[in-house]
Amino acid sequence: MSDDERHLGGCLCGAIRYELAGAPSSASICYCTQCQRQTGSPVPAFASYAVERVTLTAGEPSTYRSSPRAERQFCATCGSSLFWREDGSGEIDVFAGTLDDPRRLPKPGYALWAVHRAPWVPEFEGIPSYAARRT
Repeated sequence: MSDDERHLGGCLCGAIRYELAGAPSSASICYCTQCQRQTGSPVPAFASYAVERVTLTAGEPSTYRSSPRAERQFCATCGSSLFWREDGSGEIDVFAGTLDDPRRLPKPGYALWAVHRAPWVPEFEGIPSYAARRT
């Protein structure tokens, strides 16, 4: 994928739309209990982008401080989980399921917080798992 490619996405109701410029810096899976609860899914996936490569094109997400170190953003109308951002980070994690075509993303390079992976969710072949945060 070239840097001039664009990815479009948004929430379920369409009130919030965004554009991502170029390829993500990484793609990952997170099994942490906060991601599971926010999405209602045992296997949330992300694409990470430099903040300046993410442009809101419609609407404004609501923000929730989910921990002392990070905020989560979502659509207040339909509840779609959109973004996760650690304080002070120059990157933002975009929930892959909100992209118009998530199949265009690269395969996740790693999985975090595998200690919380539901035992009935199989490990993904070729994707290294970390019990907690990746260091």
